[in-house]
Amino acid sequence: MDDDLARRIASQSHYQLLKDRRSRLGWVLTALMMLVYYGFILLVAFNKPFLATPIGDGVTTLGIPIGFGVIVFTIAITAYYVRRANAEFDSLSDRVVKGASK
Repeated sequence: MDDDLARRIASQSHYQLLKDRRSRLGWVLTALMMLVYYGFILLVAFNKPFLATPIGDGVTTLGIPIGFGVIVFTIAITAYYVRRANAEFDSLSDRVVKGASK
């Protein structure tokens, strides 16, 4: 990449805004995912009796829906990131490209 082009892109306010918003969202979603995942792992490690508590009269325990919830949470935050990237980050990227081509 041309150094002049890189400087023009880096100096754009739209690029700075894109970089800041995408980075902030990435860190927030990472923290949430780590909290949910490691919370589940800590439950497995330190509170097995809680996870082994039966639900109703069947063989299903609390650990099954909680583990399933971790998977659903992962899919949900991924979908949220994709939706936000398509709605917000793509338009900011287009503005950066238009500004760099001037």
